Amino acid sequence: MKNYPLKVSEIHDGAIPIIFKNAAKLRGKMTPTEKKRWEHLKTKPFGFKYRRQHPIARYILDFYCHKLRISIEIDGDYHLDKEQKEKDNKRTQYINDLGISEIRFTYKQVNDEYQQVLETINDTIIYSLPQSNH
Repeated sequence: MKNYPLKVSEIHDGAIPIIFKNAAKLRGKMTPTEKKRWEHLKTKPFGFKYRRQHPIARYILDFYCHKLRISIEIDGDYHLDKEQKEKDNKRTQYINDLGISEIRFTYKQVNDEYQQVLETINDTIIYSLPQSNH
């Protein structure tokens, strides 16, 4: 497995209380598309636990597996906005700098191409496993 800079003890990378509060609110207001994705992830695919609306620094990751350092994001239409894309790119760079791989899907992809999204997630999990587990 790769050597990642984010230690288990730093699972939230300095997130402050308001970020935790916002994450809790988001967990209570999941969209139908997020719920659909969560139905799969909460089964611990390949034996790995995922967290929903997980705080890291000033960000909240939609779904996060700490052991594999994978973040799964589901983007609504507002992510198509130029300004939001710039924010997303900055956030992705920060997440990547922590050694976290990020994969993004649109709501449309999750709803219309569910099997393909599932395969992409499973492929990402398999790719992230230590070489001896492939």
